[in-house]
Amino acid sequence: MVEIISKKEGPRREDVAAKRLINENRTTIHRLADQISNGGFSRSRKLLNQSREAPKPDGLVFHFMDNSPTQVEPEPRLRRSPNGRVFVMDTKTGKQMLFLGEIRERGSVRYFALATKQNGFISPVDEAVEDMLAELDGIVIATPEIEDKILGVIRDRLQVP
Repeated sequence: MVEIISKKEGPRREDVAAKRLINENRTTIHRLADQISNGGFSRSRKLLNQSREAPKPDGLVFHFMDNSPTQVEPEPRLRRSPNGRVFVMDTKTGKQMLFLGEIRERGSVRYFALATKQNGFISPVDEAVEDMLAELDGIVIATPEIEDKILGVIRDRLQVP
């Protein structure tokens, strides 16, 4: 016995039946979706419908080709992150300005590793900063007070708060 399978025009019977079932039960589906999402489904649909409306200009339309924000004077501050990274950040923007190194552990010994090629950092500090902080590279940190003193010395040498 030979079966001949040919493509037929239009959607399949199963697809038509599924679409009809969904359309007939749309209100129930929406009600259940709202119940599950605590009303989030309807809110998202309202936002979607609002975003489809094109904005209407009121009066003249100005196009600024320069997308860069106005320059703000940076406010640097020395930070030590919970994972041991030591860096200078801008407190106004929250961006890292200068990565200095990290506090590493080898066994039970904690020490400060300056960001240099010798310490395995891909992006080392520039030579001027390395000259200022070279004495601190490899200092063992036995207590939290020593860590605070090292960070204080870095603040003084770089003149950042």
